[in-house]
Amino acid sequence: AQFVESGGGSVQPGDSLKLSCLASGFLLKRYAISWHRQAPGKGREWVAGIASNGESPVYADSVKGRFLISRDNDKNTAYLQMNNLRSEDTGLYFCQAPRDNYWGQGTQGTVSS
Repeated sequence: AQFVESGGGSVQPGDSLKLSCLASGFLLKRYAISWHRQAPGKGREWVAGIASNGESPVYADSVKGRFLISRDNDKNTAYLQMNNLRSEDTGLYFCQAPRDNYWGQGTQGTVSS
């Protein structure tokens, strides 16, 4: 059981990216989901979380008002819409199912002018 993240890329400040997180080998609807990121040379940082039924999204202060976490349990997929991106948002983005500690390999997002 793991996640397969996609949707990363290289963009300019102010642009948007939408990341996807496909659950492989398990039913996403049974799990709350978190997104994390790791900037070059830094530790992993929690970014956002959402309950198994799609309710109660929560965000780190650094992304509040710019990022939106969502999920489509029918597609076994979670999403992270990232708007008004900044250079400090650069990093490898991972999704996690905290209950059983499932992770993916991550998708890289780079914000640079």
